[in-house]
Amino acid sequence: MNSSESSNNNPNNNREAVAAWQGLAATMGALEVIRWASRVFRNRICFATSLGAEDQVITHLLSEVAPDIRVFTLDTGRLFPESYELVDRTEARYARRVEVFAPQAEEVESMVAQHGINLFYKSVENRKLCCSIRKIHPLMRALSGVDAWICGLRRDQALTRQSVHVVEWDEQFGIVKINPLWNWSEPQVWDFIRKNEIPYNPLHNKGFLSIGCSCCTRAVAAGEDVRAGRWWWEQPEHKECGLHRKVVSE
Repeated sequence: MNSSESSNNNPNNNREAVAAWQGLAATMGALEVIRWASRVFRNRICFATSLGAEDQVITHLLSEVAPDIRVFTLDTGRLFPESYELVDRTEARYARRVEVFAPQAEEVESMVAQHGINLFYKSVENRKLCCSIRKIHPLMRALSGVDAWICGLRRDQALTRQSVHVVEWDEQFGIVKINPLWNWSEPQVWDFIRKNEIPYNPLHNKGFLSIGCSCCTRAVAAGEDVRAGRWWWEQPEHKECGLHRKVVSE
């Protein structure tokens, strides 16, 4: 297999190719990374957008070089109204549908019946359970049948993301993860958004630097970490919902 240009739908071969792909893609700009990924994975790649600033940039780049790549988002049922409005504005701007995956009602009802409606404030374990049901389970359905997914992770977003690479093997889901903006800075993201007049969540203008569920997101004070407003009652090392969990081999 030509490791720089092919994916044969065999997870083991793709996993072995990641190191070579990583070295190759690290020399490319974000637009080139997306174009390369589209060529390698063809119709077996998708983009998961959280509707954050980085993901809006990626949606814009996809529209330029890979408009056929599926774009989806996760509706946890507890998003801000502004996030739903952004889905509409994004679809209108790029003349495409953003697929929406939601949690199973039975799972949510069972969780709430057992732990309460705002269980996530009570413990890290409860919060991770909520994230699992509202985010990870829908994500698993969204990723069914693909060999790779594109994400908006950047190294300087958080303590938990400092080791992000442009191409990674996602042990949790058994597919390749591609992070085109891995080495972008926060100013780069916003310069690109302003230059290209990309639609973004107006909550960013009110101090919400990283936006998730309304119950688990607050505005960030000057000088705080980008993700300080997410699950603000927890320690920084715990601030991941599980979508981008690193699986450590024994």
